[in-house]
Amino acid sequence: MSIDNSLKAFEQAQDLIPGGVNSPVRAFSSVGGSPIFIAEGEGGYLKDIDGNKYVDFVQSWGPLIFGHRDESIEAAVIEAVKHGLSFGAPTKAETELAELVVSMFDSIDKIRFVSSGTEAVMSAIRLARGYTGRDDIVKFTGCYHGHSDSLLVEAGSGAVTFGNPSSPGVPADFTKHTLLATYNDIESVKKCFADSKDIACVIIEPIAGNMGLVPADKEFLAQLRKICDENGTLLIFDEVMSGFRATINGAESITGTKPDIVTLGKVIGGGMPVGAFGARKEIMAQLSPEGPVYQAGTLSGNPVAMAAGLAALSKLKKNASVMSVLNARATRLVEGMQKEAEACGITMQIDTRGSMFGFFFNEKPVKNFADACNSDAALFAKFHSGMLNEGFYFACSLYETGFISTATTDEMIEDTIKASARVFKAITNA
Repeated sequence: MSIDNSLKAFEQAQDLIPGGVNSPVRAFSSVGGSPIFIAEGEGGYLKDIDGNKYVDFVQSWGPLIFGHRDESIEAAVIEAVKHGLSFGAPTKAETELAELVVSMFDSIDKIRFVSSGTEAVMSAIRLARGYTGRDDIVKFTGCYHGHSDSLLVEAGSGAVTFGNPSSPGVPADFTKHTLLATYNDIESVKKCFADSKDIACVIIEPIAGNMGLVPADKEFLAQLRKICDENGTLLIFDEVMSGFRATINGAESITGTKPDIVTLGKVIGGGMPVGAFGARKEIMAQLSPEGPVYQAGTLSGNPVAMAAGLAALSKLKKNASVMSVLNARATRLVEGMQKEAEACGITMQIDTRGSMFGFFFNEKPVKNFADACNSDAALFAKFHSGMLNEGFYFACSLYETGFISTATTDEMIEDTIKASARVFKAITNA
């Protein structure tokens, strides 16, 4: 498989863009080699600028639940563009999408749209601080909530891929109010509350997707809710990645724990840049212009993103049963790959939630970030490279989650499993 054009494109990009990419993990640094440059996507496939075709298990890192160039979403975007790209003024589409999201999440009475997941989380934390009148926050090691200063501490995703859990350029004063706890470890949370009586909120990915797929235990979340209630602290579920991917009604519907604030993104943009945060009425009433907590954005709720999100979520709500189909395919994929790995003497930990899947080359189950870090990164890099050469595009970091779309067919799943068998054999025989 030739990627000569991609190699040339990467060289050109590095002359003009730091690292040659506009988001660090895309540089392929943790898996070796050079990134492929994409020419187009269609359905469950990607095609690079060299003409190579790949089964896509990244799906733009989550938003494309109906695959690339879904006809209904594409048509909605084209129609919206005909009327204008952005107005900086209200449109009915904003209200329609808000109504749809609120109807699917029991914990959300009102919602505000923004332009990214980072912006959604940053705004949600500001709202929590304004509502409670407190400064401190608790986050979990390995959970990634975007790159805002106060949250870029022991983060997952790209920050961990590059071995820099914290970033230069973030003043210590910005992070001194961020307390760190261990995922799925309630005692570490209790210690944070013992250390501070000024905790405004606890933020968590209830289904972590940025240290690989690591779901929170139900009992852990229940205890977390109890601690927050006892201390007058708000609980924020960051579902920028898991929202409408793990389940169409939010993590609360499968964990039994209800958050105070939810952050969303990815799927609600249907492929367009979008984020959102929502909560019950009395919390959202603190937000400007109703209340004193300020948040704004010229492109927030822009008509093109709203059209894409409305088309995507409307289709998903009408076809809610598709989630079980996607989970069956995700389960078949990771169980099939696990079987082939074990046949070659390789231990593989697997998990799925809805259309999300994850795997670790690890001797033990992964429950938190430390466990994830004990996975075999070198083996993952070899696996990633081998599968890419076979025509299968997986996330280029072991700390990321994979995604199944409705365009991912049973035949694609079987082909992937067969390819994994060849790759595992090649690795063990090398």
